Amino acid sequence: MKTNVKIASAVFAVAALGLAGCGGSTSTAESSAAPAASVAASAPAASEPAAAAPKACEVTDVGGVDDKGFNQKAYKGVTDAADQLGVEAIVLESQAETDYEPNIQAFVDQGCNIIVTVGFLLGDATMTAANANPDIPFTIVDYAYGDNEDGTPMIANNNVLGQIFNTDEAAFLAGYLAAGTTKTGKVGTFGGINIPPVTIFMDGFYFGVQKYNADNGTNVEVLGWDPNTQKGLFTENFESLADGRAFAQNLVDEGADIVMPVAGPVGLGSAALATELGMNKLMIIGVDSDQYESDPANQGVYLTSVLKNMDVTTFNAIKAVIDGTFAGGVTVGTLENGGVGLAPYHDMDSMVSPELKEQMTALQVGIIDGSVSVKKG
Repeated sequence: MKTNVKIASAVFAVAALGLAGCGGSTSTAESSAAPAASVAASAPAASEPAAAAPKACEVTDVGGVDDKGFNQKAYKGVTDAADQLGVEAIVLESQAETDYEPNIQAFVDQGCNIIVTVGFLLGDATMTAANANPDIPFTIVDYAYGDNEDGTPMIANNNVLGQIFNTDEAAFLAGYLAAGTTKTGKVGTFGGINIPPVTIFMDGFYFGVQKYNADNGTNVEVLGWDPNTQKGLFTENFESLADGRAFAQNLVDEGADIVMPVAGPVGLGSAALATELGMNKLMIIGVDSDQYESDPANQGVYLTSVLKNMDVTTFNAIKAVIDGTFAGGVTVGTLENGGVGLAPYHDMDSMVSPELKEQMTALQVGIIDGSVSVKKG
């Protein structure tokens, strides 16, 4: 089955989509997009006009669809649906927060069969659009809706599926691993913006280090985050590779030899620094996707990655629309159901001792069966 994928830039989102439509193979607006691609399906027989394919439409956060992180991971769910279910995959890349509402509205105007919004910061814009368009299914990554102060539901017609992830479970494993691997006795983390989908990683990482200390009589220190005060290091953006380099360098200067950036593409700057310094000076723990696979230029510096498998939950939401079984509410990714996890150690495998690997296996079992709490060390 051929994939029909279109990418447009948010700079001309409303105008381009309003003029171009989603079904044609070419248009002036599409040809001006950067980047843009359209792969047409096989032409139907002239006597049998093909029905329009259902449209699965993603609005990214400002990191863009090629951020090698959560926007790209969610978009994999959309393109997997195009490959396997025959939907038309369309994406609008937000260049700024002011693009969220017009991008969503552009997809509403297009008659998309499901609109996928990616990121906590799109929560308000998604809620507004969903309540104004009760017949359109929405799914949002990193957000779940509850009730208003007066007890009424925030989503009046239950047409939004929130995707949230217990990433602290996988990050707890990463913190334990970092504490068992560090040579300096100091590890670090920093975030993009101080919001729950970011700090949940940092919480888990911190408490995983404390668990290792408790189990092994060590005193590994975590730099960059204090879960008790919810204060730490934040770049205040998800785009600047220069900030990723600078924040990682500051942590190295303070003695950290393993750093987990939780900042989307910002973390690629940290990985580039680690490549320059060498793995004996700095190793990186990636987030969202397996950064060893998605960042080949720097893959030799990744100890592991904390996986958030929003491609699976996004695909399942689209499939439910196609099957006629879509329902709003919340889906939660956990270690137990495979919604979160830890990537392989790849080139770093030999640096993880057999004893530590055994501890990690037992720790995962404990998290899943509830005997180990990821909310404390």
